Amino acid sequence: MIKNSSSGREVKVLAQHISMSVFKARRVIDQIRGRSYEETLMILELLPYRASYPILKLVYSAAANANHNMGLNEADSFISKAEVNKGTIVKKLRPRARGRSYPIKKPRCHITIVLKEKSKSLLDQSKI
Repeated sequence: MIKNSSSGREVKVLAQHISMSVFKARRVIDQIRGRSYEETLMILELLPYRASYPILKLVYSAAANANHNMGLNEADSFISKAEVNKGTIVKKLRPRARGRSYPIKKPRCHITIVLKEKSKSLLDQSKI
């Protein structure tokens, strides 16, 4: 989803039904919220968590959408909003001895990332 707001242009990407716990994904998302695009890529490539790979793919996708659809430069963008929401839980049964079964709960999550263009005044202040 691409949106033009008064403060700048932004691109929103959403990944649904990622097979991962919400808490494990939030641990990574909290590290990148509010950071620039290039800094985010460095952080995600160096984090040892399994959750960082799908989030890295999502950030790449947001940058590609922003570049292709709106002509935004990736270097001038930052993560303005990043959130993880709870998805459905896939329930399975694991067979045990004597005909019994134990439940297995596999959680899913939805990850939303909004990539926003830095305003011109912020870019001019950073060059000083």
